[in-house]
Amino acid sequence: MSTELRRLRNYINGEFRDAADGRTTEVINPATGEAYAVAPLSGQADVDAAMKAAADAFPAWRDLVPAERQKALLKIADAFEERAEDLIAAEVENTGKPIGLTRSEEIPPMVDQIRFFAGAARMLEGRAAGEYMEGLTSIIRREPVGVCAQVAPWNYPMMMAVWKFAPALAAGNTVVLKPSDTTPASTVLMAEIIGSIVPPGVFNVVTGDRDTGRMMVEHPTPAMASITGSVRAGMQVAESAAKDLKRVHLELGGKAPVVVFEDTDLAKAVEDISMAGFFNAGQDCTAATRVLVHESIHDEFVTALAKAAADTKTGLPDDEDVLYGPLNNAGQLAQVSGFIDRLPAHAKVEAGGHRVGEKGYFYAPTVVSGLKQDDEIIQKEVFGPVITVQSFTDEAQAVSYANGVEYALASSVWTKDHSRAMRMSKVLDFGCVWINTHIPLVAEMPHGGFKKSGYGKDLSAYGFDDYTRIKHVMTSLD
Repeated sequence: MSTELRRLRNYINGEFRDAADGRTTEVINPATGEAYAVAPLSGQADVDAAMKAAADAFPAWRDLVPAERQKALLKIADAFEERAEDLIAAEVENTGKPIGLTRSEEIPPMVDQIRFFAGAARMLEGRAAGEYMEGLTSIIRREPVGVCAQVAPWNYPMMMAVWKFAPALAAGNTVVLKPSDTTPASTVLMAEIIGSIVPPGVFNVVTGDRDTGRMMVEHPTPAMASITGSVRAGMQVAESAAKDLKRVHLELGGKAPVVVFEDTDLAKAVEDISMAGFFNAGQDCTAATRVLVHESIHDEFVTALAKAAADTKTGLPDDEDVLYGPLNNAGQLAQVSGFIDRLPAHAKVEAGGHRVGEKGYFYAPTVVSGLKQDDEIIQKEVFGPVITVQSFTDEAQAVSYANGVEYALASSVWTKDHSRAMRMSKVLDFGCVWINTHIPLVAEMPHGGFKKSGYGKDLSAYGFDDYTRIKHVMTSLD
């Protein structure tokens, strides 16, 4: 007996709508491998409608005094808290994540981040006025950029949506947001909540595939395109946006080096690194996936990390003992498996290295040692619960190995030597350097990388500034 699939809909100009041509795509629960919903496969007519709604709503939203936008964002934060269990249920169907961890590790920071940007809304100011030419006064205005086309990823569908819409709305922009085609459910629910608070057209959600995202980026209306995704996707967005000189905000891949020196507290390092590497099934651009260990403690570290992996559980969302759930989709399972299948002969799988079960997209916590710097699994982002371990001889080699990849998002250093930690934080070519920890984020501090990890910042006042433009106004005193 077949079960009728839930029907998700676009949210455009304050209304829920099917795709104009009626096309849909199935949405799969990665914990079961079975479809639970259908979502619009949006085309040009849907994108056009959403962009028009956002453009029409922009002048009034822009012209609100900042305190009014702040009130709206604070109401959104309160509503997210009130609807937390509904959001968690949608996100768990989206991703298969553990229910308890989604409740404790995602809802509180999301709400806090919205409230942070609510405060930032009232800091939309330029530098003080002054006279820099006789008889003339200059004023700097900081203004919203306009309509923002935003594309969120599937690893943290709710939280990444917050990182995008909260600073954009706070600054006075309007938004057309597309969730990943594999994880639209929580974003559609967000639209219902946000739509009850902000005027029609201020916040719009269009679901669909990469072609839908391409139509959004290529559309003439948005002044800015923001994407969290793969390096390939980011390059395509930058190329498309260049045709009409849109602003671009890119948060792309990562391959975080974790540099462990011989004087570190090994037991604590192993515990924290395994958590930061396996959390969310390693589907995190900042995950602690590439460990570099001083040769004097390499073997001891690998043994301890392999044991930590063996003690780490993956499983269904309602299992309170699991650290992480499934990989997000069948393609991602194939990608992670492929990296392990293609390992060179000199590599050694110390733990895991295999799928777990036949239902859903679960993969075992995996540790691989014996690797060389030019190995594929060192150079490319796996985006799964796989931690690699390399050995280094001295500080210079550690820096060379750490910086020797095309990504530059996050990194960490593990040592009791303060001077060494400061030296490393200076030379590591990454947007974030953690010392004796890995992966904590706060709303007040920026998140974003260099090189092929993209450009622009999420979170913090820097992230807020990315959604604004600067205008010089000069007036005669005569």
